[in-house]
Amino acid sequence: MTIHKEGYTSIALTVLFIFVLNAIVQYLLPELNWLHWVIYILSFILFVIVLQFFRSPSLVVQMNDDQVICPADGKVVVIEETEETEFLKDKRIQISVFMSPINVHINRNPISGKVSFSKYHPGKFLVAWHPKSSTENERTTIVVENSHGISVLYRQIAGALARRIVCYLKEGDEVMQGEQFGFIKFGSRVDVFLPLGSEINVELNQVVKGGVTVLAHLKTAQ
Repeated sequence: MTIHKEGYTSIALTVLFIFVLNAIVQYLLPELNWLHWVIYILSFILFVIVLQFFRSPSLVVQMNDDQVICPADGKVVVIEETEETEFLKDKRIQISVFMSPINVHINRNPISGKVSFSKYHPGKFLVAWHPKSSTENERTTIVVENSHGISVLYRQIAGALARRIVCYLKEGDEVMQGEQFGFIKFGSRVDVFLPLGSEINVELNQVVKGGVTVLAHLKTAQ
């Protein structure tokens, strides 16, 4: 299993915690063998859980300029028409994907193109499905314009557990569909804002896979 670079520090801290915990228990309670075994088992479970948080499976992306691919593993929790007020300032179709702690946490570009906007916002840590999490939680907003002049906005949103958002993009970058653009530690949510008239290819509560599932087809003539 390949481990994502964002997990190195967390895994190292987990190993250190497990080592210290086991050493303390054995030093203070050397005669309680049953407790030692309980701690061994719990330590192993904790290590496996943290390890799977940061797994980075190999993936071959089938690129298509007319398609918008899913930016993250998870479940579709929102499909609705809404007003995007931060950058595009027009009506859009919002698709939100909730990432649970057991999902792969890598985020991938939904389309290819040039980054026209990238901004980090500090904020709250409401649960990811809260209606105001998209505007009040810690988040990073990215807008990419493709070769047809169509802009797609996508937003990483922290949740109650996810306390660190990583985004590798800055304005002016040229990005490829399916490339990794960031990472949200321990789950949360990614919103995608599509032009009205886009052909939506997913349904509410559908389980989706980042870099694989096609969220929508774009109309090239806007």
